[in-house]
Amino acid sequence: MYKPLVAVVGRPNVGKSTLFNAIVKKRISIVEDIPGVTRDRIYFDAEWLGQEFTMIDTGGIEFVDSDNHIFTSMRYQAELAIREADVILYVVDGKVGVQPQDEEIAHILRSCGKPVILVVNKIDSVEQEMNIYEFYSLGLGDPIGVSAVNLMNLGDLLDEVLKYIKKVPVIDDDDEAIHIALVGRPNVGKSSLTNALLGQDRVIVSNVPGTTRDSIDTHWSYEGTDFVLIDTAGMRRKAKIDLPVERYSVVRALRAVDRSDIAVLVIDATEGVTEQDTKIAGYVHEAGKGCIIVVNKWDLIEKDSKTSHKFEEDIRRELAFLQYAPILFASALTKQRINRLADMVKFVSEQQHMRVSTSVLNELIEDAQLTNPPPAKGGKLLKIYYMTQASVQPPTFILFVNEPQLMHFSYLRFLENRLRETFGFEGTPIRLILRGKKDGESL
Repeated sequence: MYKPLVAVVGRPNVGKSTLFNAIVKKRISIVEDIPGVTRDRIYFDAEWLGQEFTMIDTGGIEFVDSDNHIFTSMRYQAELAIREADVILYVVDGKVGVQPQDEEIAHILRSCGKPVILVVNKIDSVEQEMNIYEFYSLGLGDPIGVSAVNLMNLGDLLDEVLKYIKKVPVIDDDDEAIHIALVGRPNVGKSSLTNALLGQDRVIVSNVPGTTRDSIDTHWSYEGTDFVLIDTAGMRRKAKIDLPVERYSVVRALRAVDRSDIAVLVIDATEGVTEQDTKIAGYVHEAGKGCIIVVNKWDLIEKDSKTSHKFEEDIRRELAFLQYAPILFASALTKQRINRLADMVKFVSEQQHMRVSTSVLNELIEDAQLTNPPPAKGGKLLKIYYMTQASVQPPTFILFVNEPQLMHFSYLRFLENRLRETFGFEGTPIRLILRGKKDGESL
């Protein structure tokens, strides 16, 4: 499902990250609750009144005459977020008033063609509300005064965000086709891989405008199966832009992943798994999408009989949360093994849609408990009554237990492994939801 993007921008030290954390209700910069995934995230899903959207935090925009790559990179990152966002929260400091840099940023935002909500932060009391009025001079409409620290007026701000989000066009995708997002860092070969896939004799191709950002989705028919390749190209490193700018390729990947059924994570064989790869892979996993890892440029690697095995071990170690994702060593340039990717996508799609009957699941649960008894805590033993499958894509299972808080994450991992050993579910995450004896009790 496509989630609108809401970018938080402004100059340094106005409280952008504090506002970001308040809206997503987590301290994202230092907290990550998925075992095995460590990454400094600058994006996170949020929800208000039943509407989901993705928040993007940015570094402060500095206008300085400097060759400092960090300043240049931060400004470019923020500008990229502005271009990609559906709604922009422009944060200013209500305690210090309008600054020259505020006016420069406002000039950029007035011409960006996007909805901009002017957020005057650090309005911590009724007396300070008078400070809001001078910000009308920025020419961005009615400012909204908030205190990100004290959570004041956040509801009013989010109500305003929802007004614009509801106007974002809904992308009408072909439900019958398998939607594939080719994602990865810049220059890993996504475009070359796309061209290699579409250049085969048995392929019928048509280009159809797909997203609200005028990118092109490619409809592709291969051996009787319809696919849609979702474009994620477009970001290239600019001169004098330091490496940190690459983390913002995540911003472009978000749109593609949300609209996809299966994400193909493209990794550069000459560089291995990078921090950026981990960020993108983590979003794919959390979004519940199918995943295939393609190690591109395999033709450039000097190989012996153990090279691919060692490379796979490195990937499994760095992307421990994607143990279920199949790996394909390929070369878009030489087309080595490229013809296997379509069949892998079809297989993962089948795994995503697999359903297992409740009776068979309960046999598995009984056997699993005999092999490895459920944990106990404080003298209380966890009891698993039964399991049923609630949905597919991703396969989601509900476990009915006596007390959800007795379940340890390691035992959930054990049950997930048993599901995979028995039924496969290759290439897709599995969701396990606990339900207690009381209605609505879950973990």
